[in-house]
Amino acid sequence: MIRYAVVGAGWISQEAFMPAVAVTGNSRMQAIVSGSPEVARQLADFHGVPEVVDYSGYDDLIASDRIDAVYIALPNSMHADYTIRALKAGKHVMVEKPLATSMSESEAMVAATRESTAFLMTAYRLHNEPGTHGMIEAIRSGKIGEPVFFTSTFGFQSLLGNHRLQANHWGGALPDVGVYCLNAARHVFAAEPIAVQAMASRPSGDPRFAEIDAGLAVTLRFPGDRLAQFFCSFGSGTSESIRVVGSSGELILDPAFKFDSALRLTVRADGKETIIPFQQVDHFSGQIAYFSDCILTRTPPEANGEEGLADMRALLAIDEAARCGSTVRLDPQSFKAGISTSMLRSFSPTTRRLLV
Repeated sequence: MIRYAVVGAGWISQEAFMPAVAVTGNSRMQAIVSGSPEVARQLADFHGVPEVVDYSGYDDLIASDRIDAVYIALPNSMHADYTIRALKAGKHVMVEKPLATSMSESEAMVAATRESTAFLMTAYRLHNEPGTHGMIEAIRSGKIGEPVFFTSTFGFQSLLGNHRLQANHWGGALPDVGVYCLNAARHVFAAEPIAVQAMASRPSGDPRFAEIDAGLAVTLRFPGDRLAQFFCSFGSGTSESIRVVGSSGELILDPAFKFDSALRLTVRADGKETIIPFQQVDHFSGQIAYFSDCILTRTPPEANGEEGLADMRALLAIDEAARCGSTVRLDPQSFKAGISTSMLRSFSPTTRRLLV
């Protein structure tokens, strides 16, 4: 049984991670680390978590033998510090994406896990989810020929006051939801982008976008003259889709990203349309169970620090392209093997949650 400390008791921890742990069968929560002790105590009592720890007690906690791993759901600007401290203490880390806010921070996180006996996993929950695997398998098996074009959207209306709207935490739609589109494109093409272009939008008079862009439209070039485009937004109607055009057909995954969605795949090829609905699963239970299995069997996780680093390279290049208005080229990078069926985990969604 892997004992987790949840670092950061905000919405994603309350809504998704904390309810998911109990059903995994190989994981439990030992501590909640938070700067809001009253909120943390309510959550601890509800979920049966033994300890509540202030941020000032984090180092003592990770130095102890009371936990095995930490889940870091802090603002992006705090990921690197709390990750590196845990890895140096020999604790395994699951950190929310994006990995950090800069290449130097991200590289320091990867270096720390290389020097540690512990694993670092970037929290790409869709890598353990059946619908995503169904899409990748359809592409790998040649159902639409060779993929030549990828397009995606992920957007919704974000509420004023959310830390994801703050520039000092590297907020904005790109690092928060655009990373899903980017990561999907990389795995669809099994390659790393070599050039990016981007244009941002920021409506005047909307206080949510005083510091960040409302949305971003991105174009990426992959080796072999393959192209990808995606649109991400904190100021649009809800949209979450992937379309891949191949040399002999196309597929659509819609819904595609949200953890409360039941994904559905449509494959059009040879004059036929096949619709494959996937059962809704608890994405967080799947990724927690997978990471705990990795720890228990001493098997390095697929979505490791290098996977997070690959997305960081492209995210920062997109950021630069949006600012400068020109094409930003990236040094060629090799793509690793990608997701495999051994990563699949399926748990029914849980309704037992407390939001405070």
